[in-house]
Amino acid sequence: MQKEIVKLWSIVIVLALLLAACNGGAAPAAPPAAEEPAAEAPAAEEPAAEEPAAEALPGLRTPQEAALEAAGGEQLGGTVSVLGTWGGSEQESFLAMVRPFEEATGTTIEYEGTRDLNAVLTTRVQGGNPPDLAGLPGPGQMAEFAADGHLVDLSDVLDLATMQEDYAQSWIDLASHDGRPVGIFIKAALKGLIWYNPNQYTGPLPPESWDELQSWAAETAAAGTTPWCIGLESGAASGWPGTDWIEDIVLRQSGPDVYDQWYQGELPWTSPEIRSAFEAFGAIVTDPQMVFGGPLTALTLNFGNGGDALFTDPPGCYLHHQASFITDFFVTNFPDLQPVEDFNFFAFPDIDPQYSGAVEAAGDLFGMFNDTPQARALLNYLTTPEAQAIWVQRGGALSPNRRVPEEAYPDPLAQQAGQILTSADIVRFDASDLMPEAMNNAFWSAILEYVQNPGDLDRILENLDQVQQDAYQ
Repeated sequence: MQKEIVKLWSIVIVLALLLAACNGGAAPAAPPAAEEPAAEAPAAEEPAAEEPAAEALPGLRTPQEAALEAAGGEQLGGTVSVLGTWGGSEQESFLAMVRPFEEATGTTIEYEGTRDLNAVLTTRVQGGNPPDLAGLPGPGQMAEFAADGHLVDLSDVLDLATMQEDYAQSWIDLASHDGRPVGIFIKAALKGLIWYNPNQYTGPLPPESWDELQSWAAETAAAGTTPWCIGLESGAASGWPGTDWIEDIVLRQSGPDVYDQWYQGELPWTSPEIRSAFEAFGAIVTDPQMVFGGPLTALTLNFGNGGDALFTDPPGCYLHHQASFITDFFVTNFPDLQPVEDFNFFAFPDIDPQYSGAVEAAGDLFGMFNDTPQARALLNYLTTPEAQAIWVQRGGALSPNRRVPEEAYPDPLAQQAGQILTSADIVRFDASDLMPEAMNNAFWSAILEYVQNPGDLDRILENLDQVQQDAYQ
């Protein structure tokens, strides 16, 4: 059954999804999805500081007006419990996003952030104590919750007519199960970006191929500076940044058909295509001369600090592979940095020319576990362009709502990311987010194990094959 579920996510769906998200210049600087995968920020305990009331963007209502309309014009009061993976600046952006809802409806948002979203959410659902709303790890895991009857059917919760005007049908399909909407996307990220500091990086710009970039990297390593920075630590989700590497390499090296067969559980992990992707990643992450601090640092460095060494003097590295949301961490860690001037990116270079321009994207899903008036109102508010524009303006997000205006995107890098999406010939959604939860978790663990023991690749891939046999039943 799971195999039938994941086959829904086709090239047509994802390409249309991303092109619509970028309509009118929309683009991110995120990653999340959230990719994004799902867990993309360490949980923070302190709430965000109060901010001025958000003003209306051209063509939009104020967020407070949108929130009150989502609540049917009523002061609902009460609370909504929300479980998510965001922490730090990402948590602050989410809280800024929902603050107008609290002000307009009198409803309190009780947000809980956790790095171990999969385990915490599963435990609470199985224990009969789920949150009202929760971030979902990805479409694959969403489908599993829906198949087990845990997610509320949103057919009579959402204003589907407005949703179909504001979202590409592709976004709605990705958040549906058996033809019924069971989730919403509230932000998205462009993956497969290579970040650099223009004040330090002297390599090819942009490189014409992966071979050209790696030739420069080898020369840089031989001269005594590690070219790459990598941070794989992410609490219970540690390893996910490495899965993005594998996905980007598979897509650009073996093409979209192989990529689809792989995440759908039809291609063994021990296949030459997947093995070669691990080996290409391993040539960087397991080589102390290629990665800042060596493999141990890569394993222990939090993903949010993964690119910090780009900005030291002298630099500890020159290149960092991460989704568009990483800009939020750059400016949080180094407040004086300016986009374009101090950090910029180019797309992951082509590996096989026949797959030129392939890109990967991800998004952050929300689902409802308890059907209450407050939860219904908040879910509807989160789909509006007024709500999503708040996070977009703060940086680190691409909106799937096509009515978020170009003016909401904070810098030229956001527009550049949008141009990559709109010009891409091949687009795919994050593969690990489309896999069943057991497969996704095993993938994260395999990344960590491979970095520690690269000589055990055969055994690691064979173990993944065994998980695959059970996960896709």
